[in-house]
Amino acid sequence: MDAHYSVKGAILTGRYTPPTHYVFKIESFSKLTKAIEDKYSSDKFDAEGFSWKLSIYPTGDGSKNGKCHISIFLELDTSLAVGSDVNATVNLFVFNHFEDKYFSFQDGRVRRYHALKKTWGIAKFIDIETFSNPQNGYLLDDTCVFGAEIFVIKSSFKSERLSMMNEPSTYFQTWKITKFSSNLTTENYSSGYFGYYGWYILLCPDGIGKGKGNSISVFLCATKSKIPADTKLFTKFILRVKDQTDGNRDVEIEDNHMYSPDSILSGRVELLSLAKLQDPKMGFLVDDTVSIEAEVALLGLVMKEQ
Repeated sequence: MDAHYSVKGAILTGRYTPPTHYVFKIESFSKLTKAIEDKYSSDKFDAEGFSWKLSIYPTGDGSKNGKCHISIFLELDTSLAVGSDVNATVNLFVFNHFEDKYFSFQDGRVRRYHALKKTWGIAKFIDIETFSNPQNGYLLDDTCVFGAEIFVIKSSFKSERLSMMNEPSTYFQTWKITKFSSNLTTENYSSGYFGYYGWYILLCPDGIGKGKGNSISVFLCATKSKIPADTKLFTKFILRVKDQTDGNRDVEIEDNHMYSPDSILSGRVELLSLAKLQDPKMGFLVDDTVSIEAEVALLGLVMKEQ
């Protein structure tokens, strides 16, 4: 069970379980204090895929206003490239012999280690008066124990940035398919390319999926090689099968789609039934020709960020 203990106004949390990653026992602490000028650093130890060192200042780190206190710091001993970092929650401990518990500050903050800052710690970890008093249990028979545990936060989130266009570019295409009836035997046809990203209309004259044998399937596609890696195209598009008589019975869809190298196609598998298409009163098939229009507006770009 955790316990809480106040040391000169600072709240330490105590527990029976030893630190997860490192325990540093110092015998003849008073002799160590006399033998060194500022700090003693432990050997390297591994935790969470990185190498670390624990440093103890027996009389405090004066440069960080730690005078009259025990100062304790955890140093990352692994080389980091400029721009990279290690984010971790760090707990630093001191053992109380009387209570048989390890006490530490528990603020839950994430510490950011990077190439220009590879050390983090507490300059005023515990005041020397409290630590040195044998009745308090931290220094018993001139022996004390410190410890550390580190939990590196491994980021798994993805970051993207959407940049909307101030003046979206719109591209148009009109595609007339002649000798349509003879084309029903072929699975799909595509129009010519238009626009910067190589847009084209894809037609399955006998349908696919739910539209197989009963409808025409029509899609607006982008050319995969034209879309940069880690980029998506936020679009609004219209696909329209024209009524070539009076234009009052056009069939169309209007939709948004995010085109990417992994998603280059959007449309409908049942855009127009073959029965309506082939009905001469509807005006979709005139002189065995079908007219399909496409409009696509590039609304914005979505890009992955590191």
